[in-house]
Amino acid sequence: MSKDVLKVAMRKWLSAKEQKKQEKRQIKVAGKSEKRRIRERNKIKQKEMPRGKQNLRKLMDQKMELKNIPITKDNIKSFDRIARKYGVDYSLKKDVASKGTPKYLVFFKAKDVDVITAAFQEYAGVTLKKKEKRASVHKKLENAKMVVKNRARKEKQRIRQKIKHREQSR
Repeated sequence: MSKDVLKVAMRKWLSAKEQKKQEKRQIKVAGKSEKRRIRERNKIKQKEMPRGKQNLRKLMDQKMELKNIPITKDNIKSFDRIARKYGVDYSLKKDVASKGTPKYLVFFKAKDVDVITAAFQEYAGVTLKKKEKRASVHKKLENAKMVVKNRARKEKQRIRQKIKHREQSR
C-alpha cells in the first residue's frame, strides 16, 4: 500500500468519524420531532442492506452470485448461532426433492465462501465436542445400577454388623 492510498483511507475514516460526531450533536441539540426524524433516517440506512438470516429473494436482490450447502434439520439452530457470530448473509430453503429426513439448503454469497468454510469448521468442532462430552444413555443407566447395588450391599453389611453387635452385647 502506498502512502497516497493510506492518506486517502485515513481521510475517509476521519470524515466518517466526524460525521458520526455531528449526528450525535444534532440529536442532543434537536427537539423531539427532529430526534425522531434522525433516528428514522438511520433506521432506513440500516434497512438498505439486510444482514444475517434472510429470505432467498432478499439475498438474490443483492445481485451477488449465490452458492449453497446441504444441511440437516437437526443442525440448523447451532449453525444459525455460528453464522451470526461470523456475520454471514445466508438463507435457508427446504429441499423438497429429498426423500426421508428433510434436508435444507443454506444459500450464501459466493464471496463469503471462506467465511462459511471457517464457520462450518467451527460448527463441526462444536458438534464433535458435544458428542464426546455426552455419555450414552446405556452407560449412564449401567452406572446408576452399579451405584444402587453398592448402596444396597453397604446397607446389608451395616444391618449385619448391628445385629452382630446386639447379639454380642446380650
